[in-house]
Amino acid sequence: MTTSAPLPAARVVDAVKVYGRGDTEVRALDGVSVDFPAGRFTAVMGPSGSGKSTLMHCAAGLDTLTSGAALVGDTDLSTLDDRRLTLLRRDRIGFVFQAFNLLPTLTVAENITLPLDLAGHAVDRRRFDRLVDTVGLRDRLHHRPGELSGGQQQRVAVARAFAGDPDVVFADEPTGNLDSRSGEEVLRLLGRTVRDTGRTVVMVTHDPVAAAHADEVIFLADGRLVDRMTGPTADRVLDRMKAFDTGTGPGAGHPAAPALSRGGAT
Repeated sequence: MTTSAPLPAARVVDAVKVYGRGDTEVRALDGVSVDFPAGRFTAVMGPSGSGKSTLMHCAAGLDTLTSGAALVGDTDLSTLDDRRLTLLRRDRIGFVFQAFNLLPTLTVAENITLPLDLAGHAVDRRRFDRLVDTVGLRDRLHHRPGELSGGQQQRVAVARAFAGDPDVVFADEPTGNLDSRSGEEVLRLLGRTVRDTGRTVVMVTHDPVAAAHADEVIFLADGRLVDRMTGPTADRVLDRMKAFDTGTGPGAGHPAAPALSRGGAT
């Protein structure tokens, strides 16, 4: 009896995203296919303009593809109207952004449970307590964001993203506004939360040190998936990023891009 492979938490298939027309046309994604496995921490990297943020926005249903498909689990986002897409983002996707996006008038506890409160869902106190302890905010629950450091505010944002037990959490440069020590705390927190909860994180970053916290790094260049790396280290990721500048390695001139964009290898 053959056991089918587990469904990815999210994926894009032959994803194309075009902005503008004619002389102003920009092909931000050019036939990208990639799975984001459930229970894994994936980093997305590439030079400026490579399409990494566009990939995240389309995979998360914040933007629409020109062609191809974006799926969360087995749900094709293109089949959803605005209302159902909003519900899917609310119930099955978590977000962490560079700006913490906390409401200043709410306490830490209220910010964490805000998505559940807005959806009219009861708070699972056991899950809430475990999440609070994971992010180390037990003694800050009654504080407001203005009374916290930047790193603490981002930990609140991480807890909020996981509070509804989403299928996947998308993080866009989550350490961009933090000093190196606070950034390291948040990255360790993301990895620990993936391991503790079995949830999935997809993180866009430009920082090799941040990417080294992931289980796998995928690399984009000029809108194409050109390489991927498992078990990354900061030095290996940095060397790979330098190859974009020197025009060496996979992706230089895109000789390997078509094969890699269809599920490619190492």
